[in-house]
Amino acid sequence: MLVERLTQQLGKPTQGLWGWLVTRFLKKKNKLLEVNAVKLCDIQPENVVLEVGFGPGLGLQEAARCLTHPRGKLYGLDYSDYMYNVASRRLQADIQTGKVTLFLGSVEHIPLEDNVVDRVFHCNCYYFWPDLRAGSKEIYRVMKPGGLMVTTLNLEALKKIVAAGLLKHTQWPPEPYMAVLHDTGFVDVRLEDKQDKGISFQAIFATANKP
Repeated sequence: MLVERLTQQLGKPTQGLWGWLVTRFLKKKNKLLEVNAVKLCDIQPENVVLEVGFGPGLGLQEAARCLTHPRGKLYGLDYSDYMYNVASRRLQADIQTGKVTLFLGSVEHIPLEDNVVDRVFHCNCYYFWPDLRAGSKEIYRVMKPGGLMVTTLNLEALKKIVAAGLLKHTQWPPEPYMAVLHDTGFVDVRLEDKQDKGISFQAIFATANKP
């Protein structure tokens, strides 16, 4: 019961003690992955960028620093009310200027037009999607031709979490996700081993192949 509750909270933190604990956990464990996802995206100053599953907003904060051109725009999507409120406070200044816009909702219904996003990134996220194919198709829809998506994860840590009983009934292995990306229309879908500050992690790259 406790393990199932924790898995639910990792996917969708809620207000209260559980949400506070998960936020602290994500700040500690996800920061390196968030920062590196932004770096690997090679965000340009005028890009339009989307983070899916932004959590407490650490990746958003990092990406916002890269968007120094007036045309640069950052969107974030998360389906946790609690995380939406936490990130909104963190990004308050950039939200007020219009540089950042946050959405509360599911990856299956991204409130953006077709072909508008240059870069997409997400960390420790896709395993909680209710439908990998629907989520991937929706991300592909909003991306510009040639747009790049980067997903960061730590497979070693994930395997330990799964061995402890967490993430049951989730699609955490990267191979099914990568296969869905390929079927959706992404090309150059690949998994690379990376390292930062002595910590090993993985990054999945995918490019939107559109005419």
